[in-house]
Amino acid sequence: MDQSQQPDPAGFVVARADWQADQSTLCRIRQSVFIDEQGIPAELEWDNQDAESAHFLAYNLDGDPIATVRLLQDGHIGRLAVLPGWRGRGIGSSLLLAAIELADEHGLDKVYLHAQLEAAGFYHLHGFMNEGEAFEEAGIPHIRMSRYCGEL
Repeated sequence: MDQSQQPDPAGFVVARADWQADQSTLCRIRQSVFIDEQGIPAELEWDNQDAESAHFLAYNLDGDPIATVRLLQDGHIGRLAVLPGWRGRGIGSSLLLAAIELADEHGLDKVYLHAQLEAAGFYHLHGFMNEGEAFEEAGIPHIRMSRYCGEL
């Protein structure tokens, strides 16, 4: 295969995930990013909201899972995790927009999240605005941010 026929190394697809069927994959990505990399205690990462949440997975072109996000029924977007080797390629943006679009389809007017302060700029680029003051969550500074769904 010549160079022009090779797939883009940054290529990926985003698909809806099912907690029951994809739980081990979703957990593996979140374990890697939040617990192993960021040092978040496991008891804070795993809660009772996953089974009721909508989940998305991003896969590279070989079919390997590389990122995830979840959307709670009240419009709370969270657990956005991209494996280190895949950051900076638009995967987080695609997952975030998929969650916002799903919230809009379900009739929610607004979505919100608790952004790590160092990632707030990323969310600002996607139309999220700060709400209130910074706070600590899992030992990391965060800020609540929200945006309206219909602004895609």
